[in-house]
Amino acid sequence: MHLQTIKNVLTTIITLSSHLLEVCGAVIILYAGLKTFLFFVKSGQDGREMRLTFARFLVFGLEFKLGGEILRTVIVHSLQEVFVLASIIALRFILNLILHWEIHQEKRDEANEHKTQ
Repeated sequence: MHLQTIKNVLTTIITLSSHLLEVCGAVIILYAGLKTFLFFVKSGQDGREMRLTFARFLVFGLEFKLGGEILRTVIVHSLQEVFVLASIIALRFILNLILHWEIHQEKRDEANEHKTQ
């Protein structure tokens, strides 16, 4: 096999894998969003546990999407593509940190609420 053929096959495999991870992340986020929305429509209340569950699903979905972006860095061809991918990864990482912080704060608030009762 020629080196160019191997490169093309690997590029195709990495691209498809990256897209698959992105789709998995989107499906997880969509599922969690619909589940949370239906909970609020049916119950009409602001459920702390449901919000925590939704935040956990968001983090989980974002990890899949971040994995897809990281895989995509293997096949970049220019410095501009590296900067774009690095920016996307950084933004998703920051969003992930914020979600983790919110989950932690929600748990702390819940624990404090139980202590005062």
